[in-house]
Amino acid sequence: MGCGGCRIRFNFWKVLSKASVFFTMVLIFTYFFYCLTGFCDSTPRALFKQQTPHRDYDISIDRRRMLEELRPSPRCVRNTTAAPRAQQVDAVGQKSKNESAQSSGIPVSNTFGTKRFPQAIIIGVKKGGTRALLEFLRIHPDVRAFGAEPHFFDRFYDKGLEWYRNLMPRTLEGQITMEKTPSYFVTKEAPNRVCTMNCQTKLIVVVRDPVTRAVSDYTQTLSKNPGLPSFQSLALRNATTGLIDTSWSAVRIGLYAKHLESWLQYFPLSQFLFVSGERLVSDPAGEMGRVQDFLGLKRVISDKHFYFNQTKGFPCLKKPEGSSRPRCLGKSKGRPHPDIHSEVLQRLRDFYRPFNHRFYQLSGQDFGWD
Repeated sequence: MGCGGCRIRFNFWKVLSKASVFFTMVLIFTYFFYCLTGFCDSTPRALFKQQTPHRDYDISIDRRRMLEELRPSPRCVRNTTAAPRAQQVDAVGQKSKNESAQSSGIPVSNTFGTKRFPQAIIIGVKKGGTRALLEFLRIHPDVRAFGAEPHFFDRFYDKGLEWYRNLMPRTLEGQITMEKTPSYFVTKEAPNRVCTMNCQTKLIVVVRDPVTRAVSDYTQTLSKNPGLPSFQSLALRNATTGLIDTSWSAVRIGLYAKHLESWLQYFPLSQFLFVSGERLVSDPAGEMGRVQDFLGLKRVISDKHFYFNQTKGFPCLKKPEGSSRPRCLGKSKGRPHPDIHSEVLQRLRDFYRPFNHRFYQLSGQDFGWD
């Protein structure tokens, strides 16, 4: 009887042991089945990242490749020749950006495009119509521009080219990067500095009758400093002799020929486009057609984009789709000019005449200011 009980207990534990092994094997096979069919990917990312950091890195690489393949093809491709130095900084900068994005976990969608040095710069002139030109150009889908004036080549050159490039918006293939800083045209060091970045850069200069430009410049300064002396006292070194004071910046900026001669020491005339500030007001579509041709862009900006604002006295952009109102330049544009004695204005015209003729010769265009 006692031996029979021992055999029963022995058989019970033997059966229990076999059952445990059986259920363990079932669980193991179930786990491997789920992993092989991909259900293990539902493991929370935080846990998965801690256990297998190399695999998480590979996933980010795969996503990047997939998104690159899904990127839409550009509308057009431009061939631009960049200076070796600019290319080198671009390549090194982009590589470090990509490595930084991958290591920090930044979504790949936020790194589309490349920050490039400007292929074209609006270098002048102040109060010539540079802001209007830039705003008109930004309508074009293949133009990306830095909105503010970076003043890199005249004020912040010591910050370095990498700092400058990082200011620029990201662009895709077929798009061009631009910026505008009107003071570059009158800055002695600017031509050499721009050429150091890229001697193939295209340069746009918006010019206007230098007398009208000087009055507009004075009007802007007067609005900020109501205690400013009269235009006559600033423009004339001696009221009796009528000698013009060329040390006053409002007068000096209008010596277009002298400034252009400095730029032509570093850039051929073929890399310049001289835009008429007067025609930008009277025929914005026609002048913008010239600009688009110069930049190698398809003519997208046309008459349909403009209307003339009678109050301001210059063209504005028509209401874009999805906007409640048209786009016009700010209140600082189109200010009424103060009354200035006609004799003072005539003295200025006489003073500028030889400089204007020299500018016509250098630029190959007669702007008809005389």
